[in-house]
Amino acid sequence: MLEPILLIAVPLGFSFSIPLFGTLSKKIEKFIPTIATLFNLVFSLYLLPKVIEKPITSSLGGFFPSFSINLFAGPLGLIFAILIALVGFVVSIYALGYIKEGATQKYHILYLILLTGATGVVLTADIFNLFVFYEILCISSYALVAYIGNKAGIESASKYLIQGSIGSSFMLIAIGLIYGQFGTLNMASIAKNINTVSSIQLFVPIILFITGMGVEAAIFPLNAWLPDAHSSAPSTVSAVLSGIAIKVGIYGIARIIFSIFGASNLLFLLVIVAIATILVGEFSAFSQKNIKRMLAYSSTGQIGLILFAFGIGTSYGITAGLFQFINHALSKSLLFLSTGYMIYRTGSMEITSMEGIGKKMPISSLAFTIGAFSLIGLPPFIGFPSKFLIIRAALAKEGILSIVLIMIALLGTIIEGAYFYRVVQVIYFKGSNTSSERNEAPLTALIPIFILIILILGIGIYSKSVINILNSASAELLNRVEYIKGVLG
Repeated sequence: MLEPILLIAVPLGFSFSIPLFGTLSKKIEKFIPTIATLFNLVFSLYLLPKVIEKPITSSLGGFFPSFSINLFAGPLGLIFAILIALVGFVVSIYALGYIKEGATQKYHILYLILLTGATGVVLTADIFNLFVFYEILCISSYALVAYIGNKAGIESASKYLIQGSIGSSFMLIAIGLIYGQFGTLNMASIAKNINTVSSIQLFVPIILFITGMGVEAAIFPLNAWLPDAHSSAPSTVSAVLSGIAIKVGIYGIARIIFSIFGASNLLFLLVIVAIATILVGEFSAFSQKNIKRMLAYSSTGQIGLILFAFGIGTSYGITAGLFQFINHALSKSLLFLSTGYMIYRTGSMEITSMEGIGKKMPISSLAFTIGAFSLIGLPPFIGFPSKFLIIRAALAKEGILSIVLIMIALLGTIIEGAYFYRVVQVIYFKGSNTSSERNEAPLTALIPIFILIILILGIGIYSKSVINILNSASAELLNRVEYIKGVLG
């Protein structure tokens, strides 16, 4: 059987081949990320039904599990690998015409390295290699934020670097403490022996790990880097940061809490952090006049909603959170890609500069509206079943506290609807420009936009089959015994 390591090796190998292809032709090198991500997308879809039936474990280096570097491809990891490859694929198509200036070769190399790191995080079963792949993701992200090379980009990347480095340091300290207590770095071996150590000894490494991964996940109060990074980076980088990078941070937190430590006593704390993240993100987005900063703060609010669903701690909650993952990855990628050429045509990120652009760029404007409506949770888009599942999971938890918490979480959706409606109103119903001249985005931008629209509508209408797959992923996350058996054999 073909090994899941190909999902890591292929994009990494292609990234190193870009300079070689660049010597042959500058036109060829920009297609390499599209080819690599298409391979990952097809291969991960091929593996998905196989890992739902039985997870695939790979032991690298010729040693037995717990002594070797392990990769574990289960339903959860494969779903994330598919999302990473899908978002990476559509964004790479968009970049064919969008990334034309600056060190384009370095951009494509860093782009593939970022995707390699993200894929490695969701497939590794070794806690130190989780850190290594996480660092690969972060370092390439820092460089891509500064890609344009202007003062704002370099300053934003520096802030991101400082905060990310502090988070990475917390993770490394946590790994040292865990290794000192268990004598192994294998996640399943740690989970197997977790009851041999008192919960007090585990509290510090758990908190350090959640804090370290929380920086990349952009949860409050660790989200200060996100709006600056989004507003100064190219729209393709913003789409990847929002669609992939911050999701990897949440994946790491979920894997640590559920699969390794089984720290159910931390779930209420997770819900409180989630509520704070929702409210801070949505209120901050509401006050923005810069479209990309608004979308960045909106991502913080959405991450809070995902964290809230995970904090419920039931199979319903995990499935709802994973569905919201898909909704946010597709919808927010669509929003950033649709605004990319709006910003390029108007020369400004200010929301007011987009008055009447719905007449000049009707397809991009419609795409933005669909992405916004999906995030709000309107039918028939993917956001409707995802938010319905979250409400259902929260109400299944009996008690007045659950009702109060879900009402606070839904307040974020009301605020979200208000600021997205304001932007849609500016795009379609404001401005005195009656010119019928159209200046739409090029075909290389419209193709990925159409792909995302089809997926948002298709999954929204036919959500049941996706929910069945997500149920397998939530079962993997909650069933620590099966995870241990799957990794260790």
